[in-house]
Amino acid sequence: MIDQQVRAWTILDPEVLDALMTTPREQFVPPAFESLAFADTEIPLGHGQFMMTPTVEGRVLQALELTRDDSILEIGTGSGFLTACLARLGSFVTSIDIYDEFVQDAAVRLKEAGIENTALTTMDATQELPAGQYDAIVITASVQTLDSQFIEALQPGGRLFVVVGSAPVMDARLARRADDGRWHSDSLFETELSALVNSASPPQFSF
Repeated sequence: MIDQQVRAWTILDPEVLDALMTTPREQFVPPAFESLAFADTEIPLGHGQFMMTPTVEGRVLQALELTRDDSILEIGTGSGFLTACLARLGSFVTSIDIYDEFVQDAAVRLKEAGIENTALTTMDATQELPAGQYDAIVITASVQTLDSQFIEALQPGGRLFVVVGSAPVMDARLARRADDGRWHSDSLFETELSALVNSASPPQFSF
């Protein structure tokens, strides 16, 4: 997976590659899809949600430029695989998901993988977010436009990964919040993700 897929997408950060290689992806996919754990394809998780492809996961991790001191918020726990990779790269990961089943299953998988620097909570991100601000935020589903609460949850200097738009063409973007509170975003690549459940509620930022 690493040599044939991830490096081919110019994912060259050695720490990102190490996180992907040392996290047992096969333990995070539903049992019926274990044979596809390393295929570059989305894997269904239930509730109309899918596990990102390995190449997209790698590009997300590289774009966030994580350090060992970073506090991270993940919106959309899913299988818990990206949670585990984020935890290997950062200081602590707070991960939320609207589906309690995902939260419970991911917690078990993370424990089995020896990942301890995480906190998982069932929460609707369109209604509320965990208290505090974060150095990095990743939204693992797509949105039509970006709700202001996500930018406000960033520390000054913080980075946010989000996929914006409608199928079949969506834009993966990285937003950065400046020390003065202003922010800007850059387009990274085109992709397609399932929509964030209950998203598209004002107030919103338009890119």
